[in-house]
Amino acid sequence: MDNDTITMAHGAGGQQTAELIGRVFKEHFDNPDFTADDAAVLTLSTNRIAMTTDGFIVSPWKYPGGNVGKLSICGTVNDLSCMGARPKYLTCAFQIEEGFSIHDLESIAEAMEKTAEEAGVHLVAGDTKVAGKGQVDGVFITTAGVGEMTDGVSLSGRNAKPGDAIIVTGDVGRHGCAILLARDEYGIEADVTSDCAPLWGTVESMLHVTKDIHVIRDATRGGVGTVLYEIAAESGVGITLDADRIPVDPAVKGVCGMLGLEPLYLACEGRLVVFAPKEKAEELVETLRKGKYSKNAAIIGEVTAQNAGRVLMNTTVGTQTILPRPGGELLPRIC
Repeated sequence: MDNDTITMAHGAGGQQTAELIGRVFKEHFDNPDFTADDAAVLTLSTNRIAMTTDGFIVSPWKYPGGNVGKLSICGTVNDLSCMGARPKYLTCAFQIEEGFSIHDLESIAEAMEKTAEEAGVHLVAGDTKVAGKGQVDGVFITTAGVGEMTDGVSLSGRNAKPGDAIIVTGDVGRHGCAILLARDEYGIEADVTSDCAPLWGTVESMLHVTKDIHVIRDATRGGVGTVLYEIAAESGVGITLDADRIPVDPAVKGVCGMLGLEPLYLACEGRLVVFAPKEKAEELVETLRKGKYSKNAAIIGEVTAQNAGRVLMNTTVGTQTILPRPGGELLPRIC
């Protein structure tokens, strides 16, 4: 292609569309299951599957630790993983703004290729649309995924039980903080990298310890705090946290202190919230700390029969308070 930017012709379905698909998408996504037909025909070895879909419109499209392409793979892989499903196949649809750099589009596709390879999934089909200037902020990506369910695993937000330990698989709030800093709206400089990562390996390592895990959630939009309130409501239980046990990177803590933000409500893209029987919690954390993306795993609280639907916090000065409920516009808005 002679043109180095996306034009409306690239979305018209003719020669330029074919050239774009060949140069960018087939180049990075080609595998034995990738198809040029209207749908991929796939093989699964289980009677139970998990399926999910998600949209990614992050601004800016690249940030320290990743870009919208990496995020689109991680987000869908992690949603499947949280159900105890081994991710197998993904599809993706691109909505690209007219004038977007093809070189930048290639870097997004390359990030998707590398992340999919790490996650052990195949991108098997997709779609490309070009929107007029100003109708899309760079690139929007929608992905759908299919995974094979693990036998003997039942994970749901309704399964939390009094006495469960609550585990986070690493320090919280880094993705949201990284996006906030990448927008450069506050003039703050801090060394914060997104935690964006594919987490099936993290989930699998826990399932090797025990399949008796009740809930796993990825703490994306709204962060850990929002997840905790969701689980408390779905399961009809109370939650008590210990503030001094919640891992927060010092740079993230500093940024939050300057802007009056709560790290528990900043998005994560490589962290899980896990509810498991208390007697298995220490072994799970020990296993997690050996993992690539969970070295800072910690037990941060427990589930109670009292205070159903509420999240309480034991503070560092020995008092107890209610963690404010998430509401209104959570900042920074990441999608």
